[in-house]
Amino acid sequence: MRTLLFKYRKHLRRREPSNPKPTGGWEMVYTGFVLILLCFFIMLSSFASMEASRVTQFVRSFVQAVSVLPGGMSFEAGKEVTLPSSHIVPIQSELARIFQDLKLYATTYGLTDDVTLELTEKGLNMRLADRALFKSGTARMSPEARPLLEKIGSVLSATDLMAQIEGHTDNVPIQTGTYRTNWELSTARSVNVLRYLLEAFQITPDRLSAAGFGEYQPLVPNDSGVNRAKNRRVEIILTVADP
Repeated sequence: MRTLLFKYRKHLRRREPSNPKPTGGWEMVYTGFVLILLCFFIMLSSFASMEASRVTQFVRSFVQAVSVLPGGMSFEAGKEVTLPSSHIVPIQSELARIFQDLKLYATTYGLTDDVTLELTEKGLNMRLADRALFKSGTARMSPEARPLLEKIGSVLSATDLMAQIEGHTDNVPIQTGTYRTNWELSTARSVNVLRYLLEAFQITPDRLSAAGFGEYQPLVPNDSGVNRAKNRRVEIILTVADP
């Protein structure tokens, strides 16, 4: 009897695995795969209900954050993820359409060096070099400025946008007897642009405003001829009317 019990116990020990293998590995992999698919379809569903411009904004922000562009980009903390541009405003936006229209006009007529377009928090900013509108040291518009201002006026007359016109100069003291300071020159230039738009296109006066800032809001330091030329400008800022 004792011999039979010993053999039975020995037989049980042979059947027990000496090094049992863990189970459940493939279930974890499969569960992770299913969760990834679920997240992917949730993202697709959310993108389907978003405007294309918002998707573009997300993609651009992600690309900049992970530094996958050629040359590399580093992630920096700040108030804005991407710079304002026509790509991150709604496609149906009136300002976005005007941006594209004016950009095409400037490219077609070789004005890209004289006309800079930028979408900012204020609205659409048209930055016009002074040489495209005025002769040096004067506030009288040159004949060459008419086609450009006619284009801007036609855009304004077809909308209800507000237009703020700002004159800027460099820091070189004025040398004419008409204007004592750059402040007066910049103000006269912005007022003359306003008057032209008002009279030529019958735009209601409550949509227009003019201001002169002289040399006190430069884009770049006035330390070279090239930089001073950049600072001599007229800016027309289009904004949506406040209801």
